[in-house]
Amino acid sequence: MQQVIIPSAARGPLSYFLLSTNHQPLNSISSRIRTSKKLACKLFRMNTSKTQDLKPFRMNTYKGNNILDTQDVLGYALSMKTTLQLPKTLQEAVAFFSDPQRRFDYAIALRWPDGKVTCPRCDSTEHSFISTRRIWFCKECKKQFTVKVGTIFEDSALGMDKWMIAVWLIVNAKNGISSYEIARALGVTQKSAWFMMHRIRLAMHNKDFVKLGGPGSEVEVDETFIGGAARFMHPARRKRVITERGVKDKAPVVGILERGGRVHANVIPTRRKHHLQAEIRAHVAAKSAIYTDALMSYQGLNNQDFVHQTIDHAERYVQGQVHTNGLENFWSLLKRGLKGTYIAVEPFHLFRYVDEQVFRYNNRATKEHFIGDGDRFQMAMSHIANRRITYQELTGKGTDAIHQA
Repeated sequence: MQQVIIPSAARGPLSYFLLSTNHQPLNSISSRIRTSKKLACKLFRMNTSKTQDLKPFRMNTYKGNNILDTQDVLGYALSMKTTLQLPKTLQEAVAFFSDPQRRFDYAIALRWPDGKVTCPRCDSTEHSFISTRRIWFCKECKKQFTVKVGTIFEDSALGMDKWMIAVWLIVNAKNGISSYEIARALGVTQKSAWFMMHRIRLAMHNKDFVKLGGPGSEVEVDETFIGGAARFMHPARRKRVITERGVKDKAPVVGILERGGRVHANVIPTRRKHHLQAEIRAHVAAKSAIYTDALMSYQGLNNQDFVHQTIDHAERYVQGQVHTNGLENFWSLLKRGLKGTYIAVEPFHLFRYVDEQVFRYNNRATKEHFIGDGDRFQMAMSHIANRRITYQELTGKGTDAIHQA
């Protein structure tokens, strides 16, 4: 006989008990068992003598070929360290986060990795937990808080199950995903989905100030312009938006790519020398080999502790190691999402969409280092804390006075 732990769906008032059964899939057992208080107590009395030297812990007791065969449960086992099996696909993510208790445990582990729950307002560790509502009451500031407070999820009426799936979808969609598609998938309004996606983009923003390149490294620098093509516009809109030929009414974006490494992209006011070179000095380490096109704004980098070489695109696109084709690849991915998925992007929101594509590009899978959908999800979720944006701030209608205190 094999000892199998009854899954959480079949728990009674007692959290831990054992059941002796044959080698059967756990989901088939859970479908047959309808545990009442009497059955739970009876099972507990039957196995009390067997579990005196065992300690409770969270584990995956059975993992079959189907996601429904995998159950995360609480049970008795010998004292040992275990880790929660996290989802790797969208199907597994939907099943994983559909369990309220498992979702709550995951959020706690993510919000407070060291295991010490602290008040997000006053950092106090003195609090009481209200289990019926799954909230804490801080004894220091006398306020209640949940796992959402102090994160991108704060003040959201939507459940964490919807938030988790929304994060999964946006971080793993190579060309982005529209708010209308998110709204249909989650059963929310398009307005809510749009707000959710901008909150998630805030978590995807990279706040690290590590410079790219260094001695012996090759760095590509290039700029592009984001804006609607005049030939696709209605005549009335074209007359209002396009005031001159060229790039005057478009938003410039500068990109810096370390070959074999990461990319940095940022919206800049103009592509004049003082704006472009200030961005390079801020994000490229000294002694780096910098490759650019023949734009005059890049002249003078050799005098700033860089090794600068140019390629004139009017003559050729590649000359040995001197080219910017790596950044051209990134620009194609960025514009594919902007033109094909998001269609119309306001200039004051453009940097958020750039951050989204930068996150996906920097966390893409390579031959040397595999990164799966679950890994990208974990990376985004690890940056949800201490990032907050309100709808008023996002739409430019002023700040939310409730959160200024």
